[in-house]
Amino acid sequence: MLRLPGLIDTHVHLREPGATHKEDWDSGTAAALAGGFSLVLAMPNTNPPVCDSEALSSVLQIAAQKARCDYAQYLGAGAENAASISSLAGRAAGLKMYLDQTYGPLCLDDMTLWKEHFSSWPRNAPIAIHAEGRTLAAAILLAELVNRPIHLCHVSRREEILLIRAAKEKGVPVTCEVTPHHLFLSEADIPSIGAGRAEVRPVLASAADQQALWDNLDVIDCFASDHAPHTLAEKDSVTPPPGFPGLETALPLYLTAVKEGRLSIEDIILRCVMNPRRIFHLAPQPDTWVEVDPDARWEIHAADFHSRCAWTPFEGMSVQGQVKSVFLRGAEAYRDGQVIAAPGSGRNIRSHKN
Repeated sequence: MLRLPGLIDTHVHLREPGATHKEDWDSGTAAALAGGFSLVLAMPNTNPPVCDSEALSSVLQIAAQKARCDYAQYLGAGAENAASISSLAGRAAGLKMYLDQTYGPLCLDDMTLWKEHFSSWPRNAPIAIHAEGRTLAAAILLAELVNRPIHLCHVSRREEILLIRAAKEKGVPVTCEVTPHHLFLSEADIPSIGAGRAEVRPVLASAADQQALWDNLDVIDCFASDHAPHTLAEKDSVTPPPGFPGLETALPLYLTAVKEGRLSIEDIILRCVMNPRRIFHLAPQPDTWVEVDPDARWEIHAADFHSRCAWTPFEGMSVQGQVKSVFLRGAEAYRDGQVIAAPGSGRNIRSHKN
């Protein structure tokens, strides 16, 4: 058996409140444990969105009752809440800013609003940003102008990763993450996945974009699943929503890449444990680890998963490396396909009680 520290996923959508038919804090954190993740940071674009004190308190109350692994909740940046939410920074995983399309009231299409949030949010508290293409370039420029750290989510294209490389070389305080689906899938896979099921944001990119991520691995600070579950009925509809589930497939994909010589175990630990701790100011979880059988060869089938959405774009893929058990703070939380941790046993890592 291979023992790893409990992994951290800094980018998950747990769909509660508002869309629990897709996922909730119970099923989503069960999926996290099954995937080897002992800590998840949940995104705020729920219904209603988590963009004020009342919504934050409400979702944290739900999580306290249901979460099976440790967690923290992002706040969402809106058009009118820059001043009012800055005092909540200590209770949040960070501030999430949507500079490109998203659902609900969280899309910030006015750059003066970006500056308000950059200036109001405490400098030592994380800001995670959804930005693509030229919007990403503008976010980097603004971060340099106001001299504050930002974290760029789900980078997917060659031009983006090269721009981030240039910014880092200039000393701009920027970090970034890449998803497993952008590392292991490209637009060439869309026909086999199906057009509706392959809808995701950022979209699956070209093989050249995919290769650029691998060629610039040293620039990538974190791997994050962007776990974004939708039901098959929704994905197969005439208006399929974008997003893939990813918590239960991420680590097997990384371990398969280790077997192929594309990654090392140290690469995984750096980008799924050490860098997330540093960037998001996360304390180590004591007595927390994952046991993996690195030689187990198996096929991915969503029917075996704990996520409520019951599908995966990696259906039928052969992978090597399987999570066998997870221990959270010394207690066995998962073993051989069974989640043992009870709902509500996960801890809010931003709670002052911890």
